[in-house]
Amino acid sequence: MNRNSEAIIMFCSHLCVEEDIHPLEPAEWSALAEKLRTAGLTPADLLSFQENGAQEKLNLDADTTVRYRHLIDRGGSLEFAISNYENMGIHVLTRADQTYPKALKSKLGNTCPPLFYYAGELSLLERSTAGYVGSRNVSIQDADFTRKTVEKTVAHGYGVVTGGAKGIDQISQEVALGLGAPVIEYAADSLEKKLRQSGYVRAIQNGKLLVLSVAKPDAGFHVGIAMMRNRYIYAQSNGTVVVRAEKEKGGTWAGASENLKKNWCPTLCWNHDYSGNQALIELGAIPIDDAWGGDLSALPQVENRIVTQPEQLSLFD
Repeated sequence: MNRNSEAIIMFCSHLCVEEDIHPLEPAEWSALAEKLRTAGLTPADLLSFQENGAQEKLNLDADTTVRYRHLIDRGGSLEFAISNYENMGIHVLTRADQTYPKALKSKLGNTCPPLFYYAGELSLLERSTAGYVGSRNVSIQDADFTRKTVEKTVAHGYGVVTGGAKGIDQISQEVALGLGAPVIEYAADSLEKKLRQSGYVRAIQNGKLLVLSVAKPDAGFHVGIAMMRNRYIYAQSNGTVVVRAEKEKGGTWAGASENLKKNWCPTLCWNHDYSGNQALIELGAIPIDDAWGGDLSALPQVENRIVTQPEQLSLFD
């Protein structure tokens, strides 16, 4: 592990959190990263910030200094916890690692999370993928359309990226794995729990499944994380298919409407008479039906509207 990665884990991980330990949230880390860049420092400089002059360069007040000191002092227990998770097949990936999802860096810029916990083969991040999102409650017709569409995109060489939730996510994931296609899952709940499922373990061991989460491995489902991970699905994919959305409510609607504004990837939407689907199409989603062939490369290209600054990104590379 490089020193920059070590610092990001030390300052942002929610492992080994006690009463006086308050890790930085993603927005706080982004703000600190900008201060580091401006001061000509790297994350590694935080590991000895009181001794190497970084404290003065960053103009840290007394409360912040104490907070940072507590984060660093948990180093031993944090190393032990990470080692235990590695024995379970769960690892930590930070913005300072070359294997961090490049699609997220390029499309989300410095708004992408400082770290992920993950299980599986990171090389899957280099594969082209089709995103699949939709309601947890699905009809037979919804499930049938999802299966047929996944078969088409897989036939064109695309893997699948989902959020792993019940419903559309799970159906698309199972179909892809059944066809031998790679799957990337951005989860919103416990990696520990997922690794107790034989299907997950088998797919990971076969090199076909990669699961990533910003939540610590023993965390339960968190609505905020679930909403946030929608953008990772869109940013990771070459195009995302919305199978079913509720108009102006729920995570599927929020994720799709945000992507239509930010243009992380093309948004495709099943041209069904669901009010949410029709509303997304009116907002600019590309309507598809059973006649669509599944070739994402033939879609109109979108221009990502997130402005990134290379000099900031280089801080983590």
